[in-house]
Amino acid sequence: MTSAPRAARKGVLHDIHGVQRADDYHWLKTQGKADPEVLTYLSAENAHLDAVMAPLRDTQAAIYRELLSHVQEQDDQPEVVRGAYAYFQRTLEGQAHAIFMRRPLAGGPEETLLDLNVLKVREGLENVWVYRAVPSPDGRLWAYLLDTTGQEVFQLRVLDTATGELVGAPLTGLSGWVLDWNAAGTALYYATDDATQRPDSIWRHTLGQPQTQDERLLHEPDATFRVAALTTEDGGTLRLVSQSNMAQEWWVLDTAQDGAQPTLLLPRERGTEVPVLTDAGDHWLALTNHGGAEEFKLVRFPKRAGTLDWADAQDVLPYDPARHLTGLLLFRHHLLLSGQEGGFTRLWVLARTPGGYGPARRVEFPEDSVTVRIGANHVFDTGRARIVFTSLTRPVEHLDLDLDSLGTTLVKATPVPGYDASLYVSEQTWITAPDGERVPVSLLRRRDTRLPAPTLLYGYGSYGFSMDPAFSIARLPLVDRGWVYATAHVRGGSELGRRWYDAGRLAHKMNTFTDFVAAGEALKADGTARELVAMGRSAGGLLMGAALNLRPDLWTAVFPGVPFVDVLSTMLDDSIPLTTNEYDEWGNPNHADQYAVMAAYSPYDNLKAARYPHLFISTGLNDPRVAYWEPAKFAARVRDLAGPGSGTVVLKTIMGAGHGGSSSRYEYLNEIAEEYAYALAAVDGTLPTLDAP
Repeated sequence: MTSAPRAARKGVLHDIHGVQRADDYHWLKTQGKADPEVLTYLSAENAHLDAVMAPLRDTQAAIYRELLSHVQEQDDQPEVVRGAYAYFQRTLEGQAHAIFMRRPLAGGPEETLLDLNVLKVREGLENVWVYRAVPSPDGRLWAYLLDTTGQEVFQLRVLDTATGELVGAPLTGLSGWVLDWNAAGTALYYATDDATQRPDSIWRHTLGQPQTQDERLLHEPDATFRVAALTTEDGGTLRLVSQSNMAQEWWVLDTAQDGAQPTLLLPRERGTEVPVLTDAGDHWLALTNHGGAEEFKLVRFPKRAGTLDWADAQDVLPYDPARHLTGLLLFRHHLLLSGQEGGFTRLWVLARTPGGYGPARRVEFPEDSVTVRIGANHVFDTGRARIVFTSLTRPVEHLDLDLDSLGTTLVKATPVPGYDASLYVSEQTWITAPDGERVPVSLLRRRDTRLPAPTLLYGYGSYGFSMDPAFSIARLPLVDRGWVYATAHVRGGSELGRRWYDAGRLAHKMNTFTDFVAAGEALKADGTARELVAMGRSAGGLLMGAALNLRPDLWTAVFPGVPFVDVLSTMLDDSIPLTTNEYDEWGNPNHADQYAVMAAYSPYDNLKAARYPHLFISTGLNDPRVAYWEPAKFAARVRDLAGPGSGTVVLKTIMGAGHGGSSSRYEYLNEIAEEYAYALAAVDGTLPTLDAP
């Protein structure tokens, strides 16, 4: 039995709306991540994890080898054409990071633009992430946003591809939301954050000038909005958007005009959402919920002086409540739409005609239970679109879609060594939530698995993000050991459209958690699951904490990854990242009624004396989205309240990473292997039980 560290208890009593909330571990937040006492505690937790895992390292190593055996270590990602070059990423055996490459379409040798392995060594970096990379229109320059800490604060570097040297000093302190060029390739557009790491400003940087002389094009003072920008498909217009969960405001500028200033195109109107808007020549195209189109429709506005008027909007694709529209991509002669229908992702193509648009034709595939999305496309005048296709048993395929015939051509199937799809079966089942709603659950297992079997149940359920069925080698070590891998498509995602999202946020957030618990109960009741292990990350970590509080007895082990578990403390602090942006997701606890809703499910605040299952909690010290102190406080309080027979609680803090974990592909696999080794031991009953206080 391994002794667990105990964090110091420094009682604080929060008082708001006449409600008092005790918090013994508030100091982990207020003293900060550089404080010696905080670092000593997190290091002690890492040492405890090492002690717990010591007898499991052989299992971890075996799982790591299995994962690595399914990786084509030396591989090229599909090429993406931009201008006169095809760009792609290459990985080499034994090297942890990607190499950014290109080749001239007219012929000639490949060029290496950036080798992250070399950069990491040369600059003595622990981690390296490139979030965006964009060539200038003539291909002479290549700009990229680089993060070296995981804090999602970026440098903008510009490479002269002819000399291999950087053009000027890197720009610093940037957001990752914007990176684009003007038409001449002489200036870049980028974004910066305010003190809470909310993207609030868009800038124009003229090459050769210092960053201090950059021109701010748009500033958003409203703390509930954030800015972004991207050029239109033909590259002629920069679209600047200020957006919240419930509204968007659109501005545009001409990328070919020196010194062009943004002009307001569509003012914000709370409740009216226009998540996508693009320039279609003599008119504007937009996806919108305007006029009660809850699942969104496609409309067009004629171009005229001044701002757009909803009275001028004409339907291109009329509203259909059974069809949830999520995205569009414009080509010279076609329009490609993405969305969901019947619970699965779909694509539709509309021909562009002199008089407007033809009917929407759905792209069909041999099976329904697949995930398909629009891929990387940067050629406007073409009759082909890159799309991406996958399912639970089918590795990712990059396809070229003929926009006339709707036929597809395989560009690249992701190689998965040692994988035989015929050995596996995927299914979708439906469970009934406490309020009678039917919730889909996706299942993956080997055909020879005997049920009931140990089952990992994954969930997310926030922001309208859908956990669509997709292949992952990360599941193979479990299912090859006779496990079932299940995903509960709980409310709060958009698997069943916008109504599914709205039914799992704000005052309805509890539906997310009760859906997940109901899924776990149903999998046990129908003979699928023998033992249940629950897993989720970020907002999915919130789901883990809430499900743990609702039914601590249901789970053999729970894995909250970078978990948002101290909801009230975070949402009451408008000085930290994401808080004000997310009032429309969780609520604003400065209002008593919304505080009460959040207080009813906030995992940290709802922990109580109980027999807890095994817990593997993970975080990154530099995480700007869910700060390290949330999982640290949660682990400490669980230990205080864990009753007799409770499982082992471990807290892993990656000291040099942020929300996404380590940037090395090998470290990523090793982190998966560590969690799976812990899960296997939890199910086998070989983990030590938690020491009593």
